[in-house]
Amino acid sequence: MPRRREVPERLVIPDPKYKSTLVAKFIKSVMRDGKKSTAESLIYGAFDIMESKTKDEPLKLFEQAMENVKPMIEVKSRRVGGSTYQIPTDIRSSRQMALAIRWLIAFSRKRSEKGMAGKLAGELLDAANNRGASVKKKEDTHKMADANKAFAHFRW
Repeated sequence: MPRRREVPERLVIPDPKYKSTLVAKFIKSVMRDGKKSTAESLIYGAFDIMESKTKDEPLKLFEQAMENVKPMIEVKSRRVGGSTYQIPTDIRSSRQMALAIRWLIAFSRKRSEKGMAGKLAGELLDAANNRGASVKKKEDTHKMADANKAFAHFRW
């Protein structure tokens, strides 16, 4: 949290192909070393693979995958009287989106398919069907918060 003033939220320009700000954010997160056109071609390639595998609209599948990966609650460490408690807290929507994007990209990079577009397509399809490593990460986060529900009264 900044001490001086509130930081204004930046406007995200929608991507050229699907006109979606969510896809634009995903492209910017996949991007490495400022190579935006490479990241765009990776994601559009992944969308093409998804479309050929399922015969379904890739943007709809992508939004479904994001919805299935977004966590609702997380635990935060809080020190109370000499001991540290894991306190479950709700997550604001911008952080939910950021975590979902981060998890999808991280787990797709660890997959064994050939090429990053194939890896992304596989992870997005798994997430859209409510399975895969990123969905498991969300469920683990929710389980952790549920297990520490007893400490919720320490929340601010």
